[in-house]
Amino acid sequence: MDAAERSHAGVRAPSALLLAAEQRAVLELGAFVAASPLLRMAGRGDRHPVLVLPGFTAGDRSTLPLRWFLRSQGWWAHGWHLGPNFGPTRRIVTGIQERLDELHGLHGRRVSIVGWSLGGIYARELARRKPELVRQVITLGSPFRMVDGDRSWASGMYETLSPAHRAELLRIAEREEDRDRLAVPSTAIYTRTDGIVRWHTCIDERSERSENIEVRGSHSGLGHNPTVLAVIADRLAQPEGQWRPFRPYPWAKVWYPRPASWHPS
Repeated sequence: MDAAERSHAGVRAPSALLLAAEQRAVLELGAFVAASPLLRMAGRGDRHPVLVLPGFTAGDRSTLPLRWFLRSQGWWAHGWHLGPNFGPTRRIVTGIQERLDELHGLHGRRVSIVGWSLGGIYARELARRKPELVRQVITLGSPFRMVDGDRSWASGMYETLSPAHRAELLRIAEREEDRDRLAVPSTAIYTRTDGIVRWHTCIDERSERSENIEVRGSHSGLGHNPTVLAVIADRLAQPEGQWRPFRPYPWAKVWYPRPASWHPS
C-alpha cells in the first residue's frame, strides 16, 4: 500500500454497500455449522489457555462459536467475563489485565490472545505490557492502525461513549508505527470486504514474527467464518517457540488471497 492510498484511507469509513453486505455474517454462521465436521481436521490443541476478547459493544456471547470450536479442538478457551465491550473504560482496562494474570496463574502457561476488532487492539496492548505472559496474538479485523481522521461505521457510537474512556491507559490513541514492535508472534486476519472498518487499518508490517492473512468474508462474521477458524487453529497448534508464517494448502489458496502488507512511508 503506497503513501497516497494510506492517506486516502484516513478520510472515510467503508462504503455503504460494504456495510449492507455485512448481513453475510448470518450465512457465515451457517457455513460454520455446515463445516464443523471438516474443521475437526484443523490443528489440534495442546491444552494451553486462550483468552478471547470481543469487539466493540459485544460481549462473550458473540465469541461463543469460536470458543466452543477451540475447546473442542483441545485448547482451554476463555471469555473475558467483563460484559459488553463499551471501549477502554477504567473497568475494562483493569479487568483485561487481571483476566490475563488469572488465566496464566490458573494454567501455569503463557496465554494466547485472540481479539476481534477492538478486542484485538486490547490484545496487542496486553502483549506489549506483559510479553512474559503472552504466547501469541491473533487479531480479527482489528483497526490498530487507525489515526486521527480515520472513520469506521462504529465511530459515532464510540465517540458518544468516549467520555467514559481512559484511552491513555491503553495508549490506543498513539500511532502504531510510533510504538514498540510486539515481542511475541502476531497474526493479523482481515478482509478487503470489511464493511465496518477500512481493511488498510487492520494490517501489520511483516517481520520474522508477524504476518497478515487475508480471508473472504465480512467483519461481523470473522469470529465464526470457517476459513478464519482454520487459520486460528493452525496458528495455535504451533509448538511454543517454533512459530512460522501461515502457509495454506495449495487447494485452499482460493480462500486465502495473497495478503497485503503495511510499509512505512
